[in-house]
Amino acid sequence: QVKLVESGGGLVQPGGSLRLSCVVSGFPMDLYTMGWFRQAPGKEREGVACISKRDDRTIYEDSVKGRFTISRDNAKNTVTLQMNSLKPEDTAVYYCATVYTCDSAGIIGGVRWGQGTQVTVSS
Repeated sequence: QVKLVESGGGLVQPGGSLRLSCVVSGFPMDLYTMGWFRQAPGKEREGVACISKRDDRTIYEDSVKGRFTISRDNAKNTVTLQMNSLKPEDTAVYYCATVYTCDSAGIIGGVRWGQGTQVTVSS
């Protein structure tokens, strides 16, 4: 059974940090580019960050560059998103997913998605 299970979301004050984790099972994660996406209320889902199969290339959405870091551990089937200097506009449900396209033109999700974890940035 394919599963992507996110954790680590919560309520944080502006300027704070959160670390999201995604544990993958049911398919060989090391064969897939992986990524994080988010969807804020009333907005379309957008790609936040993606990482190539062997961790040698990462792409970030412009608004999170320098604040977010994506990483992966293929041995543990995990993908992590470290989020620093959080802003209220980062408030959204964050999803872990396989990635179809990961390049400077954009981040497009694949067919396997988690259920999401809520991140709320508010004072």
